[in-house]
Amino acid sequence: MTRRRILTGVVAVLVVAGVAAGVSLSSQDGGKPGASSSSTPTSIGSATPTNSSAKSIYLDPAYSPTERAIDLVSRMTPEERAGQLNSSQAPAIERLGVAAYGWWNEAAHGVAREGTVDGGNPPDLTNTTSYPVDLSLGSTWDPQLMHDEATLISDEAREVVRDNKLDLSFYSPTVNLSRDPRWGRNDETFSEDPLLTALMASQYVNGMEGKDTNGKLPPDSGGYLKTLTTLKHFAANNSEVNRRDGSSDMDERTLREYYTAQFRDIIERSGPASIMSAYNEVNGVPASADVHLIDTLARETFGFQGYFTSDCDSVYEMQAGHAWVPGNASSPVDSVTRTAYANSAGEDLNCDQGYHDDDNYGTTIGKAIAQHVQTLTDVYNQNDVDVSAVRLFTARIATGEFDAEASVPWVAKARAKIAAGTWQNNDGNKAVTQTQQRLAMARRVAAAAIVLLKNDPVGAAPLLPLRVPSSGAYKVAVVGDHAKSAYLGGYSSAQGAAGAANQVNAYQGLKTAIQAIDKDATVDFMADATAALSGYDVVVVCAGTDRDTASEDNDRLTLALPNGQGDLISKAVAANPRTVVYLETVGAVDVRPFADKAPALLWSSYNGQRQGEALADVVTGKVNPGGRLPFTWYADQDQLPDTTDYAIRPGDGKHGRTYMYFDGAVTFPFGYGLSYTSFQISNGATDVASASAGGTVHVTADVKNTGAMAGSTVVQLYVATPDSPAALQRPVKRLAGFAKVSLQPGQTKSVDIAVAIPDLAFWDDATARYVVDNGKYDFQLATSATDVRQRLTVSVSGALPSTPTVVSFKPVVEGDAAQGIAQRVFFPAGVKVDPQATVSTLDEQLFGFVTKGKSKPLPSDMTISYSSNRPDVVRVGGDGVIQTVSKGVATITASVSYLGKSVQGAFAIGVTD
Repeated sequence: MTRRRILTGVVAVLVVAGVAAGVSLSSQDGGKPGASSSSTPTSIGSATPTNSSAKSIYLDPAYSPTERAIDLVSRMTPEERAGQLNSSQAPAIERLGVAAYGWWNEAAHGVAREGTVDGGNPPDLTNTTSYPVDLSLGSTWDPQLMHDEATLISDEAREVVRDNKLDLSFYSPTVNLSRDPRWGRNDETFSEDPLLTALMASQYVNGMEGKDTNGKLPPDSGGYLKTLTTLKHFAANNSEVNRRDGSSDMDERTLREYYTAQFRDIIERSGPASIMSAYNEVNGVPASADVHLIDTLARETFGFQGYFTSDCDSVYEMQAGHAWVPGNASSPVDSVTRTAYANSAGEDLNCDQGYHDDDNYGTTIGKAIAQHVQTLTDVYNQNDVDVSAVRLFTARIATGEFDAEASVPWVAKARAKIAAGTWQNNDGNKAVTQTQQRLAMARRVAAAAIVLLKNDPVGAAPLLPLRVPSSGAYKVAVVGDHAKSAYLGGYSSAQGAAGAANQVNAYQGLKTAIQAIDKDATVDFMADATAALSGYDVVVVCAGTDRDTASEDNDRLTLALPNGQGDLISKAVAANPRTVVYLETVGAVDVRPFADKAPALLWSSYNGQRQGEALADVVTGKVNPGGRLPFTWYADQDQLPDTTDYAIRPGDGKHGRTYMYFDGAVTFPFGYGLSYTSFQISNGATDVASASAGGTVHVTADVKNTGAMAGSTVVQLYVATPDSPAALQRPVKRLAGFAKVSLQPGQTKSVDIAVAIPDLAFWDDATARYVVDNGKYDFQLATSATDVRQRLTVSVSGALPSTPTVVSFKPVVEGDAAQGIAQRVFFPAGVKVDPQATVSTLDEQLFGFVTKGKSKPLPSDMTISYSSNRPDVVRVGGDGVIQTVSKGVATITASVSYLGKSVQGAFAIGVTD
């Protein structure tokens, strides 16, 4: 984990503009700063469309996407700009060659919906590949596998979307943490742990956006993004019962260390295109208008450079659900003021379908500007709209939408598979995009996701893998309705007849696999347990949950298996002790009625359209199960506080949450999973005996397969701080890294896990910064949170240095503050530019401009130097003053130096007449 490394080349999150000489940018008010006699905030230099005959910059790929976006936005009327901030569909602007664009599309575990309808929810896609859900991916503990799958999902996305280049913004992945198994959307999460979630989800982002595993676009991308991903839901959106009108309340430490840590780390590792704000409030402020979340944390502290979208109608819910009264107001927001507060906070895109009324950004932005709404950041004005419009078109241009199709490799690749215009969203497509490669990946991932929870001997050997004879009588009974249902999970594509033909349920998979070994074997399906089960060589009971148990808008009230399935399992085991139980569920369930009796237990979450093949692969031993639990398996709901309680540390009679803080007994621990073979971890060592607060520790170990079957294991590294005072309530331990290792029998491999000590810091509410506890650190090499194989000690001392990590900008001109303008895109010639730099440091302090009323002076020995790439447009004087000179665009590069470290950033300004 390297989230606190120095970030270089961070581009200003406001705008990187580009307008070539010859493109006329005319001022709407025609004056210099302060020229207007009205108290209305003006948009000085805000451009109107031009009829210039010069080549349009927005159509020229020689310029950067953001430079081109600035040019394109400059050609739009204020009304057109406002309309572009709407989703489900942003309207077409034919005179500029701008197509209608569906921002709301889905690809949580396979491309599943496309926003082709204006004014409605996105229709399901038909016969696209459906992979295992996120929670299954989390149980693989395999980021590379996640990247491989996401790459295939994005391939298919390019093949099926309109013109192979539109509607490429996907509202995925969900990276909220699985902190309560009763949450209705638990299957959409990757894990309960911020680090595991970040490592898995960042590779989803990379694979979807066409990046390599290091988060970089490879040469064969042509520099274009493949798709646009959206991290959701920011932040602390982990209960359905109150998700649209409740408040997730917690201290700042919990917010930073747990509920936003994974967002921060994914931003660093993958640079996702967008983030979705949540419906809920956080500490009484709707997330869609939360300046602290959207701007202070995501942009200024974490370095996020993309666009924010609302959850669908979360801006509407500020009024309808929350009846929110802003801190500077005396009455709740209405349909106009909700727009001003959200957009000025940095909510760029208004998803206006779901629970909506008749108003949205497009219908209310003009009214909000005219009303001079005093928000928490400014007096709402056109500049807020311009900034958002540029962010949105930067993303669209980055995918190659406005370029010649032959120059965009992703388009060429898609059309080589599916001829342009031939794919249709109905069963007539014959499931052509469900290729053998994709179906094989669905099977591979599903098998890797299955966790072996128990495998006791029945007779001389463990029950699994089944020892199917090559010939002769062999009888298997497959029991339970779930054996034939093959639930795919929420946000799945629709499967017509052609797609359904590629779907394999548990019964089909087991029957095919067993009869492939022994053609004379009998594999029978039974809906319930009967005395007849005693006559079978083995019984496989398939049980689970589905959308009726838990889903979006529907939390679970109990962990008991629904519809009497616990009793079904108990009866099956009583009838035949050679019973395998496979649970395919939204999360942990109560297994106490049968866990002690059933010799073999397997678990996964919803495992995709080839789930039956994957189960058969594991049961027959074709695949040695290597999955590990990505959550703590609690015994029952009585151990947990209320679902709407967002505290995670124990106290006041509560046990706490997750392996980090839970102090009760568990059924299975976080990271747990068995194998058909055995592994040994030995020779654990650290490269240092002591480390500074800003240093790094490398932990090495040897891993050996000591059994008779090839398999994989996950070497898990946890860290505890036993010297920390009890009053500080530090976690019992934290996952600091892991390595998944595949080994042949007798084979040994070495692992090296690097741990940056700053990653082990804690947020201190009193000083508003991260601190590193001094003293002994217990490094634990383990196979689960409770199965520690070796302990290593490192002494840590010193303070976390406040070296710079992120620099961002909100440039303005003199007089803007008096008019309530907080940031701008366009500038007139002949003015001084105040970059309003914000510097984030390693300990997450912010210096410089933060937001209205919260600026903090730069340290006296922190220096920022600027340079311009076009001095004839914008000049940086010897005194460091930035001065606009003439019409055009210039990019200003900044370098921040402090305490021996440097970080770079850039912003650009379009200069008008």
